[in-house]
Amino acid sequence: MKQDSISHDSVAVDTSQLFHAPLYTDSFPTLAAADSAARPLNASGTLKPVVGEPSTPRGHSLIHDTGAMALLLAALFFLVVSYRTGYKYLEGLAHNMFSVRRRESLFEDYTVNETQILSALIMLTCTLEGLLMYQAVTLWHPVLSERLQHAMSWHVLLFVGIALAFYLVQLVLYNVLGFIFSDKESTRVWVDGFKASQALLGLLLFPVVALSLTVPLLCKPMLISAIILYICTRFIFIFKGIRIFYSNLLSIVYFILYLCSVEIVPLIAIYGITIHLCKHITF
Repeated sequence: MKQDSISHDSVAVDTSQLFHAPLYTDSFPTLAAADSAARPLNASGTLKPVVGEPSTPRGHSLIHDTGAMALLLAALFFLVVSYRTGYKYLEGLAHNMFSVRRRESLFEDYTVNETQILSALIMLTCTLEGLLMYQAVTLWHPVLSERLQHAMSWHVLLFVGIALAFYLVQLVLYNVLGFIFSDKESTRVWVDGFKASQALLGLLLFPVVALSLTVPLLCKPMLISAIILYICTRFIFIFKGIRIFYSNLLSIVYFILYLCSVEIVPLIAIYGITIHLCKHITF
């Protein structure tokens, strides 16, 4: 009698047999398929062993090195700050590159702001050259690659210092040669061409370095492009020197000696010094 008194509504119902329409008809099948693909099962219901090739460690690249990128950003920041007041030097960059005219007025000398932006451009050039030197050594001297990656920031700083020292040595050499073989005004025009060529080289090398850092597969073509750009800027500077100092056939002999002693031998020496330092300096 007690069981008969229980109402029909209170009878327990097996809800597992009921069907409810899915609220997200598009998502659930996709998720289910992805889950089944990601978790392969054997016939017994256990997970299948995943067989794959062992991973290979990725080498530490320049773009992931904090010190190297901080150095590059500092050079760019110095250039941006200097551009605001020294943009007139960039406007006259082509004049300094190609013109052989002597002083046109008493106000032609550089101002403080133009000297500042020239220094910023030279620092950018040396920084980019240091990054390219690091990439060149690691690419064409694989034996030194692991050694350089051990202290990447310090080695990049070393290469930048070598590039800056090479620029300063050349600057001194050109002033000494001009003092010995020519007059003060011709030397000034010649040295201005050298500074302008180095400033232009930094602007041309920036996209090359950017591509070599962001696309490692283009590292070798970009290094070759950098070498071509360097040679082109040197030829422009040398041609300007010929226009300034050429007077007779004897001056051609002087220029051949100049090319061997100032343009070729220092490059070979700086290459040997760089490889020697990489082998023996430990950070």
